[in-house]
Amino acid sequence: MRHPGRLPLTVKNEEQGAGRGMRRDAVRNRRKLLEAVGEALRTEPGAMTMAVIAERADLSLATAYRYFPSVEELLKAYLLGVIVQLRNYSHDCPKTGPDLFEEVVREWARLVRSYGPAMVQIRSRTGFLTRLRDNDEVITPVRDAWERPIRSVMRRLDVPDEHFDHALFLYNAMFDPREILDLISTGLPEEEAISRLTAAYYGALQGWAGA
Repeated sequence: MRHPGRLPLTVKNEEQGAGRGMRRDAVRNRRKLLEAVGEALRTEPGAMTMAVIAERADLSLATAYRYFPSVEELLKAYLLGVIVQLRNYSHDCPKTGPDLFEEVVREWARLVRSYGPAMVQIRSRTGFLTRLRDNDEVITPVRDAWERPIRSVMRRLDVPDEHFDHALFLYNAMFDPREILDLISTGLPEEEAISRLTAAYYGALQGWAGA
């Protein structure tokens, strides 16, 4: 079983590094830093410094800074690794229509179960739509992951394409890892929580388009 908070070997940064001929020790060090930041986010989010992360990764502080110039960049890389997993799953899923959306939602719930306790510690100060329109480095793969599933649902529900950005906004609000974990921790079984959120999302899409 994968350890909660640990990213798999196929995260974007390591794939790109391998493609550029990145040395094996560099790939290993980046991975150790990403795993360390996930552990730190889950266990001591109030002590997030590069020194703490480097110590957890068993690397020198100078080595840590060689790969990431700041804690913020390291946090972004961690979150991006999770989202890229979802994007890849979404692109490869052969289903269509609402079945596609619901399959990707189930994969998102699995990722939240593994990485959610760390992800909930990372929050941008900028609103979702602003980051979407600014082509934010993290939000762009979010759009890539959800565009096909959400547009499939919109077509089935006769929601015009002009509402896509707001459909993505509604997804982000309703399927936030904090809210999924909150529903589950306060008594709803995971399958029921996801089923109810999905039904509510379909209703929200129709309500938004018809308002």
